[in-house]
Amino acid sequence: MHLCLRRHHQGDRLDRALDPQITGGVGTTHVAQALGHLAIRQGANARFTKTRRVLAELAGGHANRTWDKRIRELVRPDVLILDDFAMRQLTAAQANDLYELVSERQGRSLIITSNRAPSGWCPLFPNPVVAESLLDRLINTSHQVIMNGPSYRPNKRPRNPTAKGEAARPD
Repeated sequence: MHLCLRRHHQGDRLDRALDPQITGGVGTTHVAQALGHLAIRQGANARFTKTRRVLAELAGGHANRTWDKRIRELVRPDVLILDDFAMRQLTAAQANDLYELVSERQGRSLIITSNRAPSGWCPLFPNPVVAESLLDRLINTSHQVIMNGPSYRPNKRPRNPTAKGEAARPD
């Protein structure tokens, strides 16, 4: 897991510029939600959403001419958490929407989770100029924390009583 964190604080209170980008796949969502919860406890408002949902929401705004209203709604929260960033190739429109969102949120907290390290994000963008500009705004204004470890999900799987030589018992 890779965590990029820009954090300015006043004492123990988080200021408006908390910008982690959490990557890796081990607890990224949990850490992002905990940071959002902390911000809320300190009086900020926060919004958590999957990146694909934001992209779909903004695409819908292009379709029905409500894009400006939708981007304002995404800029409004003190803390915006985009989960599962850089999961797949982006279209030119999606890359442009992300660029606009990040640009509009300058000075406001943006938390991003991803299963890829930032070094793997650039190839997902169709336009290298947009990619470089967006990633410059995201990566170069944050601290990076790498979190590694095995996934906890295998421990959550239901046990199969007939697996690995265990015979099912007749009733």
